[in-house]
Amino acid sequence: MYYLGIDLGGTNIAVGIVDEDNKIIARATSKTKLDSAEQVADAMAETARAALAAASITLDDVPWIGVGSPGTINKSTGIIEFANNLPFKNTPMVQMLSQRLDGKKVLMENDANAAAFGEYMAGALKGADNAIAITLGTGVGGGVIIDHKIYSGSNYAGAELGHTVIVVDGRPCTCGRHGCWETYASATGLIKTTKEHMEKAPKDSPLWTIVEGDIEKVNGRTAFDAMRQGDPIGKEIVDEYIKYLSVGIVDMINIFQPDILCIGGGISNERETLLAPVREFVAKEQYAMNSAKKTQVCRAELGNDAGIIGAALLGKEA
Repeated sequence: MYYLGIDLGGTNIAVGIVDEDNKIIARATSKTKLDSAEQVADAMAETARAALAAASITLDDVPWIGVGSPGTINKSTGIIEFANNLPFKNTPMVQMLSQRLDGKKVLMENDANAAAFGEYMAGALKGADNAIAITLGTGVGGGVIIDHKIYSGSNYAGAELGHTVIVVDGRPCTCGRHGCWETYASATGLIKTTKEHMEKAPKDSPLWTIVEGDIEKVNGRTAFDAMRQGDPIGKEIVDEYIKYLSVGIVDMINIFQPDILCIGGGISNERETLLAPVREFVAKEQYAMNSAKKTQVCRAELGNDAGIIGAALLGKEA
């Protein structure tokens, strides 16, 4: 048996064919066309057919098409109610995509939820009853598994973990609030924090040297690299970032008490440089510190493949 998963992003469409061992055996990618929902559906269908061809199989060889998409996905109606970076508003995407793929059954889920499900089925969250996946990217993506099922709330807009406020009247967020966790703990937030500190730092400091004097070259590694060069300002930035990240993680643990919480996204490539102090903070701050069973905090395993694998396996949700 083979499964087909589509990871729909604001820039790219990534499709994978997944085998019974939850491994991707063939892929296809294309650019996301943002002019209309119809164009997006056309591109997803074309890319899905390309992936099937790359695996030398047909639509008859897969039981369903799974899709992870940004936005609020009403799974009962197959409608994407809203996605702020894509041309979707009450868009019947399940029906639109099925029509383009010979009437094949289509299952759709929020992209962060699909990625969490991928980690649950084949990655760092495997074997857990209750689990959380956090992705540190442009924002802070989150997916929650409760009793082996994806939690999406009564209106399918649940688990927007990045939009919990950790600093009252803090940084403005794209959601309209101020002080959201993602404005501090995302890669975007880390870059902003780095730039704020650099503007007060000496021009001959490692921070400025690393970016060749161009503040626009700052990325999620800059502060960590400066810290590794012994720069006290770099260490200050990293410590501040880890504090904000850890505060949100403790909040998630206190609310959900998952077996495992995994962290993905580019910043997770710092591995134990990031994870060790996060675990230390969690151990001191979590409510259930005296419990015999505590949440395991680890790095996600599947990287960018989590969304494809999770989407492909949506039909296996308990």
